Amino acid sequence: MRSIILWVIVSYLIGSLPTGYIVTKLFHKDSEGKRDWLDIRSIGSGAMGATNVGRAMGPVWSWFVAAVDMLKGAFALLLAAHIAPAESQQTIMACSAFAVVLGHIFPVWLKFKGGKGVATTYGLLFFIWPYKSFAVILLCGAVWYFVRWLTRYVSVASMSSLVASSIFFAMLGAPEIFIWLSLGLALLVIFSHRENIDRLIHGKENKWKKK
Repeated sequence: MRSIILWVIVSYLIGSLPTGYIVTKLFHKDSEGKRDWLDIRSIGSGAMGATNVGRAMGPVWSWFVAAVDMLKGAFALLLAAHIAPAESQQTIMACSAFAVVLGHIFPVWLKFKGGKGVATTYGLLFFIWPYKSFAVILLCGAVWYFVRWLTRYVSVASMSSLVASSIFFAMLGAPEIFIWLSLGLALLVIFSHRENIDRLIHGKENKWKKK
């Protein structure tokens, strides 16, 4: 029990690294080319994830933030998998995975206002159950692209693809704890999109525009 609590704390702190916030603070420039210390939470959707960073700084920075957010999820998971004792490895991995996404969405450094958790969830689910989880994430990516094309809403695509992850894990016969983990993460990400859901209901959600 003590080791699980330790890994939850460590993973939460890893997840709390506010990638989008740091990137815009350090590298965003105003119309005159001067660094303006932009707080990414003050524009667009108010989130600090890759989509909102893309609105402020363009696709290259959006991809960078998404990659780092995925890697921090993967790092926390792989660290737990490597060090955790074999008899409790899956339990510790699941708890660590949930904690890192929790840290991303509710970072202690930014008064618990963070990102949506999508990229971080993708990063850790990719490595949760090698090698079948690789196929799951590829399928989820296909769902994401199809739903985005169909609806033109990134938020709907993100939520749909992560709900689909638990279905794909179940279809491939994943350990039960990983199926419940993927479902729990999907619900957590849906909760993080509650403002997006409200905007969708009222027809105010931003649609994806092809660059």
